[in-house]
Amino acid sequence: MDVSTTPIAERIARVLAGQRISANAGGDAESAGDAVDAAWRDYLADARAVLKTLREPDQAMAAAGDPAIWERMVLAAIAESKPETVVL
Repeated sequence: MDVSTTPIAERIARVLAGQRISANAGGDAESAGDAVDAAWRDYLADARAVLKTLREPDQAMAAAGDPAIWERMVLAAIAESKPETVVL
């Protein structure tokens, strides 16, 4: 099984940005790579919302694997996606 080196929240945010920007999805840019690279951070809050929804597997997912492991994996992704706190 392949393991991504890009955090899942970033991957989701990039998909959401591409969906809105790229003409191949719902946007109007024919070449959207640079625009997605510039905009994906604007979609991190949406990506976190998706991850929060995924905390609980549905019945088919639970039947395919261990729901407790799934929950820990998604919670780890949520924790990793939180913005850094800067103390001044």
